[in-house]
Amino acid sequence: MLKRSIVDSTVGTATYIAAGTRVVGNISGKGAYIFCGQVEGECDIDGPITIAEGSHWNGAIRATDIIIAGSVEGNVTAKQRLQITGTAHITGSLCGSSIVVAEGAVIEGNVSIAQAKETQRPKISTNLSVSQAKS
Repeated sequence: MLKRSIVDSTVGTATYIAAGTRVVGNISGKGAYIFCGQVEGECDIDGPITIAEGSHWNGAIRATDIIIAGSVEGNVTAKQRLQITGTAHITGSLCGSSIVVAEGAVIEGNVSIAQAKETQRPKISTNLSVSQAKS
């Protein structure tokens, strides 16, 4: 079975924030973004974003589709799909129409699945604190 990344569904080149780069402030835009460095601030992106392994984000994240492999301190809202990899560590609430969490991910906060419509009323809401001790 062929697996596709949500970044593959965009047209054009992604905006890339390299490892070792530190961004302070709010980010908004349209298109695909890949963050490998450190960010302090919020984002509202019309498109998919990836928070890469080894990166750190401090602030709220809002985007169409989101993949998190790094560390996030803040609430995360995906208009569509939210994918949490096994290397992710998140402190904050998660919300999306579809949420996938890999084994090994650490989530400290609420997780809610919401309808894809603009009303964003939750269909399922769960008070969940998931963590795995790393030895």
